[in-house]
Parts: sequence; C-alpha cells; structure tokens
Amino acid sequence: MGLVGRVGHNGRVRKLTIGIALILGLGLVVDFGAAAYTEYRLSRELRDGGHLDADPAVTVHGFPFLTQAWAGKYDNIEFRAQGVESDLVGEVTIEANLMGAEAPASDVIDGAVQTVPVDRLEGRMMIDATVLGQFLGIPDLQVSAPPADKSDGTGGSGGSGTPTTEGVVLSGTVPVGPVETAVSVEADLVLDGPRVQIVASNFYFGPEGKADFTIPPELAPAILDVFTKTIETSVIPFGVLPTEVYAEGSQIVIEGVGENVVVDLRELRKS
Repeated sequence: MGLVGRVGHNGRVRKLTIGIALILGLGLVVDFGAAAYTEYRLSRELRDGGHLDADPAVTVHGFPFLTQAWAGKYDNIEFRAQGVESDLVGEVTIEANLMGAEAPASDVIDGAVQTVPVDRLEGRMMIDATVLGQFLGIPDLQVSAPPADKSDGTGGSGGSGTPTTEGVVLSGTVPVGPVETAVSVEADLVLDGPRVQIVASNFYFGPEGKADFTIPPELAPAILDVFTKTIETSVIPFGVLPTEVYAEGSQIVIEGVGENVVVDLRELRKS
C-alpha cells in the first residue's frame, strides 16, 4: 500500500473511531437522562405519598438504566428523605432500598407508578443525637459507641425483647439530686415488636464517659430512668417492621427488612 493509500486508510479508521465514540457518548447521555427523569418522577411520587416538605433524593442504581427500564425491573432504587416529621420523636431521616423493583417504563414516564412489587425492601429510620436528646429531655445528649468489653462491669441488660449485640453510650447533663451534672450511661437497644426500647442499664465510667464520681445508690434508678424510653417505629418506610436497631456514629438506626413485598408509594410512611 502506498503512502496515499495508508493515509486514506488511517483517515477512515479515525472517522470510524470518532463515529463509534460519538454513538457511545450519545448513548450514555440518553441513558443518564432517562435515569434522571425516572428518579425525578419517583421522587415526586414519594413526596406526594409521604406528604413531605421536599423531594427526597432518589437514585436508580445499575447500568445501563435503559436495559432495566425495558425489562421493567430495577436492580436497586434507593431514596433518602431528611427532616421527616415523626409525631413521637421529632424530625428523622428515612431511607429505603427497593431491590428487584418492578415497574413498567410507561407508568414511570406517565407518573402513574403507585404499587411496586419488590424482591427485597430495606427501610431505615435514623435519629440523630440532637433529636434523641429532645425526645429524652436531655438537650446536650451525645451518642457514642459502646465499650469494646462489657466484662468491666459497665455492661448489662434490661427490658424485655431482643437486645442488639452491642449497646450504646449516652452522655448528657441530668439532675443528680439537687444539682445537674454530666452523666454517662450504657444503654441496651431492645426490639419489642414494632417498638424500640432504650434501656439504660448501668453507669459508664470509661474513657468516653463524662461521669468521674460515684452515683449515690439511692439516686441511681431515677437517673437511669431519664435515659430510658420507648420509640414507636411507625416512620420506617412503607410500614416495614423493625428487624435490627443499632448505633452508627451519633445516630440511632432502626432498620426493617421485608422479602417479596408490594410497596405502595402512596404510603411512604405510616402515621
């Protein structure tokens, strides 16, 4: 092949490469655009169904999106809504993952999605330390990880139901006799049907604890009672029953899991 032939051949290869790249790029734009529109439509449905003040964040996981839309089944639709009002606790954050969700693309485009069969539903309600403190009447409440070893006598159990494998350390300023002072307690997180019990079982004097004195025995029950409370879990997304409760960072997380259920987007939260 002569020089002119090679130049012509190379030019055709470059044009073909550029053409393929343009087609792939256009495909990506269309795919991302379709996913974004679906996320918007689902967000509006969830906002209306949950009577929320703002659109929740919705993410449709999995690529390519159009393949999922064509099949009408999505790998994992995730959403998160902050500042959701709970009559008992106050404002909480709720999250859900709808795995193996089935919804015709036409219904999504028309905004007509109401009921969605899912293979697995994971719902979470997260209560941060500030909101939990308001609920307990302890404005400066702090939530931290439990001690690694309960054999030092700071651990314990209380209440009925199923305690989590780890408790939580709660610290805050509370009345101790005639004065108010900082106290730390170790509490168990106990599932009792649709409720979560926070049961303060012992005082905590570990490195994260704030109390460095001996609590008079006659005052101990009243102080522990301040940190003990029951939480109704009606705000877990779509009314799923709690299956686990644990501390994560400065939050209490109440999580529920359901298998092969039908989700009604109009009933994002049960009141």
